[in-house]
Amino acid sequence: MGHMSGPYLIRGSVSLPEAELMWRFSRSSGPGGQHVNTSDSQVELRFDLAATEALPEVWKARALERLASRLVDGVVTVRASEHRSQWRNRETAAVRLAALLAEATAPPPKPRRATKIPRGINERRLREKKQRSETKRGRQARDWS
Repeated sequence: MGHMSGPYLIRGSVSLPEAELMWRFSRSSGPGGQHVNTSDSQVELRFDLAATEALPEVWKARALERLASRLVDGVVTVRASEHRSQWRNRETAAVRLAALLAEATAPPPKPRRATKIPRGINERRLREKKQRSETKRGRQARDWS
C-alpha cells in the first residue's frame, strides 16, 4: 500500500496536525476467517482538542462547546473498523475526525429575520379557506324527508 493521503483539511487552510494524532490499533470484533484473529485492523484515533495549538482559539472554543458530550478530558475519539485493512481504517478514521471537527467549528447560522406576509397572499388564503368551508358545508347531510 502507499502512505497516508494527508493532510486532512478541516476547513480553509487549517488541517489535522499529524503530530497531535494518537493512534491505537486493536482486533476488530465480528465474524471473519483465520485472518481476523491475528490482525489489529480496528483503528482508534484520538485528538486532544483542549490542548491543540492547530486550531484558531475561536474554533477551539466552539468545538469544545459543541462536542462536550463526546469529549473525555478534552480528548475526542473516533473509531473505524469497517474495512479489513488497517490502512483503510486509518484513512476512514482520519477523514471522520476531520469532518467532525469541520462541523463542530463551523460558524453559527445567521439568525432568521422575520418578514411580514404580503396582504395579497393572506387575503387569497382566507378566500380559499372560505371557499373550502362552503364546499364542505354543501356536503353536510340534511334531513331530506
